[in-house]
Amino acid sequence: QVQLVESGGGLVQAGGSLRLSCAASGRTFSSYAMGWFRQAPGKEREFVAAISWSVGRTSYADSVKGRFTISRDNDENTLYLQMNSLKPEDTAVYYCATVRRMFAAVLPVRYREYDYWGQGTQVTVSS
Repeated sequence: QVQLVESGGGLVQAGGSLRLSCAASGRTFSSYAMGWFRQAPGKEREFVAAISWSVGRTSYADSVKGRFTISRDNDENTLYLQMNSLKPEDTAVYYCATVRRMFAAVLPVRYREYDYWGQGTQVTVSS
């Protein structure tokens, strides 16, 4: 059974930083690209960042490019999202997810391309 557990969310002032983690189990972690999404109240879930199954390729939403960094540790089966220069508009529940296809060559931005999801972790940025 695949399980994804996010942690690291919290309350931070604008301009601050947070590091989210996503611990994965139940799947060969290193064979799947992974991503982060977020959902603010009253809004649709939106793509934040993705990373290829083999360390190297990344993709970011324009709204977070230059401020957020996605990374992974395949030995520890853990996905990370380093968030710097946080803004109030970054406030949302953040979810990690695995890409549906093994060894995906393209990093998808649509949530339908992801099959397993964590429970989410709340990030709140105060102004």
